[in-house]
Amino acid sequence: MKQGFRGTALFGVAACLALLSGAAAAAENAALKTEVVKAVDARAKLAQQMTDSIFSFGEIGFEESETSRYVTDILEKNGFKVTRGVAGLPTGWTATWGSGGPLIALGSDIDGVPQASQKPGVPYHDPIVPGAPGHGEGHNSGIPLVVVAALAAKEVMQREGIPGRLMIWPGVAEELLSGKAWFVRAGVFKDADAVLFAHVSSGFTTSWGEAAGTGMISASYTFDGKAAHSGASPWFGRSALDAVELMNMGWNMRREHLRLQQRSHYVITNGGDQPNVVPPQASVWYYFREQSFDRILENFAIGNRIADAAAAMTDTKVTRRTLGVAAPRHFNKPLAEAAWANIETVGMPAWNADDRAFAKTVQHNLGAPEDGLKDKVDALRPPPEENYIGGSDDIGDISWTVPTITLTYPSNIPGIPAHHWGSAIAMATPIAHKGVVNGAKAMAMTVVDLMTKPALLAEAKAYFTDVQTKDQKYVPFLSAEDTPPILLNRKRMDEFRPELRKHYYNPARYGTYLEQLGVRYPNTERRTPE
Repeated sequence: MKQGFRGTALFGVAACLALLSGAAAAAENAALKTEVVKAVDARAKLAQQMTDSIFSFGEIGFEESETSRYVTDILEKNGFKVTRGVAGLPTGWTATWGSGGPLIALGSDIDGVPQASQKPGVPYHDPIVPGAPGHGEGHNSGIPLVVVAALAAKEVMQREGIPGRLMIWPGVAEELLSGKAWFVRAGVFKDADAVLFAHVSSGFTTSWGEAAGTGMISASYTFDGKAAHSGASPWFGRSALDAVELMNMGWNMRREHLRLQQRSHYVITNGGDQPNVVPPQASVWYYFREQSFDRILENFAIGNRIADAAAAMTDTKVTRRTLGVAAPRHFNKPLAEAAWANIETVGMPAWNADDRAFAKTVQHNLGAPEDGLKDKVDALRPPPEENYIGGSDDIGDISWTVPTITLTYPSNIPGIPAHHWGSAIAMATPIAHKGVVNGAKAMAMTVVDLMTKPALLAEAKAYFTDVQTKDQKYVPFLSAEDTPPILLNRKRMDEFRPELRKHYYNPARYGTYLEQLGVRYPNTERRTPE
């Protein structure tokens, strides 16, 4: 291709770039990026097939077996070495390729959410399998982006003799915030120089510094009491359900006196068997969210004391289990600046009239502002001046282990609620496919930067050491005894997987999942807004 890299095997591309003048090095870097963009475009069909296939599996946390098998098969066929069962997670894996140079880890989440089954391309509620889980967050699109970006970068690195290693990894059970911290504890990222993470959005950008949102601890509390006949002799019983209700009452009373920035929520996962039996066992599941390590631990301690008090009041016993954790996020400034420059170069997808009409129809039907699709990339996001966002993501644990950023890419429709079937509507349509391709271009270009600009990695590590972790170090919320709750969704998936399997996408027979389902695009049927 370019004369600048021929005959450079003894020095490596990064060393040669260092010897070139600034203008020449910039030209060589731009030429490599042009090649990697072409390599992504050549894989647009693969991006579509992967996005549609993972959408059709509809798997939730710890049950992403079809997704993991499908993705790792593709990676193995493309020369990656796959390690399965990583960190004690049945659907945890890593896929590595390359030698020498820096190690860049590329990842994205793979799980869906309960009761989010939805036919793509239908702008109103129309589940594929009623009551089944689905991709109502859009996680079906992230790993296809990462795989396409990695394959494109690998092609160019091989052709040009660029040393370096790539590691692809999945965000298992992100909706339970119960995957990445186990990876960190297992040392998955101990040799990584940088982590590039991708998350679906309706916009296209990245951020640096403390991120808007929270960290959290997810914990279950199980109370053990004593059964009795509720009508004949309730005095013989000790109600575990009473203890659960007292814990919830106590937390709700205390909630008023916590910071406005905290978020906390719970579900009763076991309330007993039937009304005429005093419940001998009952369980409640809590998320405790706050914005710093210390405050998360403080709220968790308050919850534990309230649970102990509820047990004391009811003469029951309580045990707790940590189900998941997420550190507050802090993203790397030099990495974010480099990635955003590539995002700006790539720009938003070329939406056509069908995409725009469909997006506005979905917005109308779900009661969102009819603003359509975005036409400009979002600005690089600095740390928020005020942080009242409540969401969490366990990428936070990785961000305190190695320089990390999250690249958000435009595969969904603005204004649609997350963790909802409405966020699945676009996720196997041309909107999702185009967003994945543009996101993969920006990620692959950033990989090129990291492989050929030693100064960028040095700056990223200096920010991590001298700014991010200067006064605040990583605080692991998992103990050595904690184990991942890998059976948490087994019963639900055992119930729905046989029906979902009937609707898996068959790319050998159909061009798209829309075609397989018989959905015309764009469907612009307007209904009364929800």
